[in-house]
Amino acid sequence: MRYATKTLILAAAVGLVAAPRQARAEGYVTPWVGANWGSNISNGRAAFGVTAGGMGGGIFGGELTFGYSPSFFGTQNDFGHNTVIDLMGNVIIGVPIGGTDVAAVKPFVTGGIGLLRTQLDGGTLAHVSSSNNGWGWNAGGGLMGYFNEHVGLRGDIRFVRGFQDLRTGIKIIDLDGGNPLHFWRVSGGVVLR
Repeated sequence: MRYATKTLILAAAVGLVAAPRQARAEGYVTPWVGANWGSNISNGRAAFGVTAGGMGGGIFGGELTFGYSPSFFGTQNDFGHNTVIDLMGNVIIGVPIGGTDVAAVKPFVTGGIGLLRTQLDGGTLAHVSSSNNGWGWNAGGGLMGYFNEHVGLRGDIRFVRGFQDLRTGIKIIDLDGGNPLHFWRVSGGVVLR
């Protein structure tokens, strides 16, 4: 009888340890602020937006990023109301250091495709109104660090580029001849999961 009890207890212990854990996706939302620049970071313009995503199993996932960049091409006095909006669907790969359930650090790479929209409405240098919708892509990387299970910080840098030449009707802005809209963005925000 003692042998049967010991065997039953040992089998139960092995069963509990070897039993699969419930799968858990790690969803998150990150409101962010940042700066865009073309060739020189000192010419950077403000940007803000939100990123929402999830990582199944903690390593692979997807995210949707919305970015709004007011006065992207210059001042409103010179170019009128001018903006760039990007909406990108991305794949994200991140390796959690310290686990996924508690405070952890997660370096990541991300990339995807989506919409790039430019809009210009007059100004002293630009007397035309123009808006363009086109496809674009982005790629970058960064770091997410968590203070606890639900709150952390995220910082990233990414390159954004359109697939088509930019055609606004304004010679000083148009990028003809295989030179689509492109810029770098650095951003940081609070991660809520």
